[in-house]
Amino acid sequence: MIVLKDVLALLDGELLTPASPPEVVFPKVFASDLMSDVLTSAEPGSLLLTGLANSHVVCTCSVADLTGVVFVQGKRPAPDVVSEAQSKNLPLIATKMTMFEACSRIAGFIQGGGHAHR
Repeated sequence: MIVLKDVLALLDGELLTPASPPEVVFPKVFASDLMSDVLTSAEPGSLLLTGLANSHVVCTCSVADLTGVVFVQGKRPAPDVVSEAQSKNLPLIATKMTMFEACSRIAGFIQGGGHAHR
Protein backbone atom coordinates (compact mmCIF):
# COMPACT_ATOMS: atom_id res chain seq x y z
CA MET A 1 0.00 0.00 0.00
CA ILE A 2 1.21 3.51 -0.81
CA VAL A 3 -0.31 6.98 -0.52
CA LEU A 4 -0.31 9.79 -3.06
CA LYS A 5 2.10 12.05 -1.15
CA ASP A 6 4.66 9.21 -0.99
CA VAL A 7 4.32 8.52 -4.72
CA LEU A 8 4.97 12.19 -5.45
CA ALA A 9 8.07 12.23 -3.24
CA LEU A 10 9.51 8.92 -4.49
CA LEU A 11 9.07 9.73 -8.17
CA ASP A 12 9.87 13.44 -8.04
CA GLY A 13 6.36 13.66 -9.42
CA GLU A 14 4.22 16.59 -10.42
CA LEU A 15 0.56 16.39 -9.41
CA LEU A 16 -1.45 17.37 -12.49
CA THR A 17 -4.74 17.33 -10.56
CA PRO A 18 -4.01 19.69 -7.65
CA ALA A 19 -7.39 19.14 -5.98
CA SER A 20 -6.45 15.50 -5.27
CA PRO A 21 -6.00 14.92 -1.54
CA PRO A 22 -2.42 13.84 -0.62
CA GLU A 23 -3.69 11.00 1.55
CA VAL A 24 -5.33 9.02 -1.29
CA VAL A 25 -4.38 5.37 -0.72
CA PHE A 26 -3.37 2.92 -3.44
CA PRO A 27 -3.49 -0.66 -2.13
CA LYS A 28 -1.83 -2.05 -5.28
CA VAL A 29 0.26 -0.81 -8.20
CA PHE A 30 0.00 -1.95 -11.83
CA ALA A 31 2.29 -0.94 -14.71
CA SER A 32 1.38 -1.26 -18.38
CA ASP A 33 1.07 0.62 -21.65
CA LEU A 34 -1.56 -1.82 -22.90
CA MET A 35 -5.00 -0.81 -21.71
CA SER A 36 -6.32 -4.28 -22.60
CA ASP A 37 -3.93 -5.71 -19.98
CA VAL A 38 -5.10 -3.12 -17.47
CA LEU A 39 -8.73 -4.12 -18.05
CA THR A 40 -8.03 -7.84 -17.64
CA SER A 41 -5.38 -7.86 -14.92
CA ALA A 42 -5.28 -4.71 -12.76
CA GLU A 43 -6.98 -4.94 -9.38
CA PRO A 44 -9.57 -2.31 -8.42
CA GLY A 45 -8.06 0.53 -6.43
CA SER A 46 -4.66 0.18 -8.09
CA LEU A 47 -2.32 2.97 -9.09
CA LEU A 48 -1.49 2.69 -12.80
CA LEU A 49 1.95 3.50 -14.16
CA THR A 50 1.94 4.04 -17.91
CA GLY A 51 3.63 5.77 -20.80
CA LEU A 52 0.31 6.16 -22.61
CA ALA A 53 -0.97 9.72 -22.14
CA ASN A 54 -4.36 9.97 -23.82
CA SER A 55 -8.04 9.86 -22.90
CA HIS A 56 -8.11 6.05 -23.15
CA VAL A 57 -6.17 5.91 -19.89
CA VAL A 58 -8.83 7.83 -17.96
CA CYS A 59 -11.64 5.77 -19.53
CA THR A 60 -9.82 2.53 -18.73
CA CYS A 61 -9.25 3.60 -15.13
CA SER A 62 -12.93 4.39 -14.79
CA VAL A 63 -14.01 1.00 -16.16
CA ALA A 64 -11.37 -0.95 -14.16
CA ASP A 65 -11.99 1.11 -10.98
CA LEU A 66 -8.37 2.26 -10.67
CA THR A 67 -7.68 5.19 -8.38
CA GLY A 68 -4.67 7.02 -9.82
CA VAL A 69 -2.26 7.31 -12.76
CA VAL A 70 1.47 8.03 -13.05
CA PHE A 71 2.66 9.04 -16.51
CA VAL A 72 6.30 8.00 -16.90
CA GLN A 73 9.16 9.21 -19.13
CA GLY A 74 8.05 12.84 -19.04
CA LYS A 75 4.75 12.11 -20.81
CA ARG A 76 1.95 14.55 -20.11
CA PRO A 77 -1.70 14.24 -21.06
CA ALA A 78 -3.53 17.01 -22.89
CA PRO A 79 -5.50 19.52 -20.81
CA ASP A 80 -8.84 17.90 -21.77
CA VAL A 81 -7.58 14.57 -20.40
CA VAL A 82 -6.59 16.26 -17.14
CA SER A 83 -10.04 17.89 -16.93
CA GLU A 84 -11.72 14.54 -17.52
CA ALA A 85 -9.65 12.96 -14.75
CA GLN A 86 -10.48 15.80 -12.37
CA SER A 87 -14.20 15.29 -13.02
CA LYS A 88 -13.74 11.63 -12.05
CA ASN A 89 -11.58 12.44 -8.98
CA LEU A 90 -8.69 10.54 -10.54
CA PRO A 91 -5.27 11.82 -9.42
CA LEU A 92 -2.76 12.22 -12.26
CA ILE A 93 1.00 12.41 -11.71
CA ALA A 94 3.77 13.08 -14.20
CA THR A 95 7.36 11.92 -13.67
CA LYS A 96 10.46 12.05 -15.85
CA MET A 97 11.54 8.63 -14.60
CA THR A 98 11.43 5.55 -16.77
CA MET A 99 8.80 2.89 -16.09
CA PHE A 100 11.51 0.63 -14.67
CA GLU A 101 12.90 3.22 -12.27
CA ALA A 102 9.44 4.31 -11.09
CA CYS A 103 8.36 0.71 -10.48
CA SER A 104 11.63 -0.08 -8.71
CA ARG A 105 11.32 2.88 -6.37
CA ILE A 106 7.72 2.09 -5.49
CA ALA A 107 8.53 -1.61 -4.96
CA GLY A 108 11.47 -0.73 -2.72
CA PHE A 109 9.32 1.63 -0.70
CA ILE A 110 6.56 -0.95 -0.21
CA GLN A 111 8.98 -3.81 0.55
CA GLY A 112 10.85 -1.55 2.96
CA GLY A 113 7.71 -1.03 5.01
CA GLY A 114 7.20 2.53 3.84
CA HIS A 115 10.82 3.65 3.88
CA ALA A 116 12.53 4.78 0.69
CA HIS A 117 15.61 2.90 -0.52
CA ARG A 118 17.57 4.83 -3.14
